[in-house]
Amino acid sequence: MTDTRDLFAAVPRSDFETPGKSRGLVDVVRWRYLLTLLVRTGVTTRYRNSVLGWTWSYVRPAAQFLVFWVVLGLFMNLDRGIPNYAIYLFSGIVVINLFSEAFKNATTSIVGNAALVRKVFLPRQLFAVSAVLVAFVHFLPQVGLLLVVCLILGWVLNISVLSVLAILAGMTIVMLFALGLGLFFGAINVRFRDAENIVELFLLLATWASPVLYSWTQVQDAVVDKLGWPQWLVEVYLLNPITQGVELFHYAFWRPVTDTSLALPPELAWNTLWTFLISLATLLFGQFVFRRLEGRFAQDL
Repeated sequence: MTDTRDLFAAVPRSDFETPGKSRGLVDVVRWRYLLTLLVRTGVTTRYRNSVLGWTWSYVRPAAQFLVFWVVLGLFMNLDRGIPNYAIYLFSGIVVINLFSEAFKNATTSIVGNAALVRKVFLPRQLFAVSAVLVAFVHFLPQVGLLLVVCLILGWVLNISVLSVLAILAGMTIVMLFALGLGLFFGAINVRFRDAENIVELFLLLATWASPVLYSWTQVQDAVVDKLGWPQWLVEVYLLNPITQGVELFHYAFWRPVTDTSLALPPELAWNTLWTFLISLATLLFGQFVFRRLEGRFAQDL
């Protein structure tokens, strides 16, 4: 009788796949059917047993917009120098909402699916990617609401290929950046739950660190003219991927329906390329850290 060990010895090691070994984001594509199930589950369960259901996707951003518009625009006069402030504000808020939900949910995606991680092998990046895609699905009704308002104000008469490209570029940059940060903090969060508090603090600052409630020219005036700080600080500020996403949405939604003399951010097209590369680098770094730590996820959970 042939020894079983001899049979296995005759098979090259390359023909075996190490159990539990992931190939990172490449496996997300290979496991796309499971990714589809995770996204579908995330979308359908968000408003389960809710009377209003998907209406909350419109109510929440609308309430957020009204609070900012009334308090900051009417009471504190932050709208000075920004015509059509309502569209300016709302087009920035939807970008911040996309980033916030994607980043936060990706950070908690591993801990939130601890039962699956402990019992079944599957690419753990699936949870973070599905969290970002679910955030994108919830982001679409907000964009639809913004689009309706812009169409009423004449956006359809000014639509251009550049506006469409700006929308696609803004979404891509923000989602890649959120996924990269989500992979990094999601991996850290498995062992150190302080990561969730750091993310909450980061998101608290995100709205104020981007030109959502104010214009980029106000940053220019404050940093360079009033404080006398160097110009390169403003350039670094504009290279924030969230800032670029907000400015691209301003370019696509706000400017076509607004008669404004407010200058475009310098090198908007080049900054789009640079912030895309920054977001991609963030994704690669987050993936690197995630893969280094994912071997202990089951034990730490």
